[in-house]
Amino acid sequence: MSHFITLPDLALRTLGGSVVAASDESFAEKESLIRPGRPGFQAETFGNKGQIYEGWETRRRREPGHDWALVRLGLPGVIRGVVIDTAWFKGNYPPYASVEATALDGHPSPAEVLAAPWTEIVPRSELKGDAEHHFEVADETRYTHVRLSIHPDGGVARLRVHGEVRPDLSFYEGLGLDLAALANGALVTSCSDDFYSAPNNVIAPGLARHQAEGWETARRRDGGNDWLVIRLAGRGHIRLAEIDTTNLLFNAPGWVSLTGLDGDREVPLLARTRLQPDTPHRFRLDHRHPVTHVRVDIYPDGGLARVRLRGHLT
Repeated sequence: MSHFITLPDLALRTLGGSVVAASDESFAEKESLIRPGRPGFQAETFGNKGQIYEGWETRRRREPGHDWALVRLGLPGVIRGVVIDTAWFKGNYPPYASVEATALDGHPSPAEVLAAPWTEIVPRSELKGDAEHHFEVADETRYTHVRLSIHPDGGVARLRVHGEVRPDLSFYEGLGLDLAALANGALVTSCSDDFYSAPNNVIAPGLARHQAEGWETARRRDGGNDWLVIRLAGRGHIRLAEIDTTNLLFNAPGWVSLTGLDGDREVPLLARTRLQPDTPHRFRLDHRHPVTHVRVDIYPDGGLARVRLRGHLT
């Protein structure tokens, strides 16, 4: 497995991504490209346009050129890798694909994005049917949009654009913000266990709709406790901690504690405190030192739906 797939999918629909335009979507809609989860398939299920696929599929091209889909990243950032998944497309996958990226400020229209200068981040590469294709990207540029080109036509189930979030935080100048939000550039850099679900779920936008949309560990039998470390959006003062155990009815932690990190300094933020299942908890914090990271300890194990650490950047 490629190492970059542990990073957030910047294009994911649930993180605000959008397929804003495509050259063609005669057989299957472009929006499927960035849906969460694995694509499904049921053989011999036909609609008015033929076999139903959970992906993007274009018509058979009879003229020169190739098809493309334009994706606005939900979370602008530095792209570390791209996954092009042709799951279930066996006789109708594109033989080649390439990916370009661009960066634009504001809220440009599809026409304005298409007219922008583009940088190739994945060169024209051979694809196979019903397979995931991983492409590492070595480019430190911050991008806001990508364009998937398939040569000449066919179907792609999913496009994943993994990377590190680089938001424009100037909008928050003079205001408070969630220093632990994935959308603001925070990232879970390490954790003790991710047996059931990914730790970055706890800093994702919105509320967790069910248990799998949070972070949940295996049951501990060694007398220790589970933990994760969040790299904040920037060095700052945390004033409010929100620890949410919503949907965790019989597997919520019994207790939680928070420790701020700033270089070699450890800053106690929240002493070991009891938690309730299926409950959003809010704790006012009183400390003087800014921090860059926060360690969240849960005792002894279990799961959290969300962690919010609200405050001000230094």
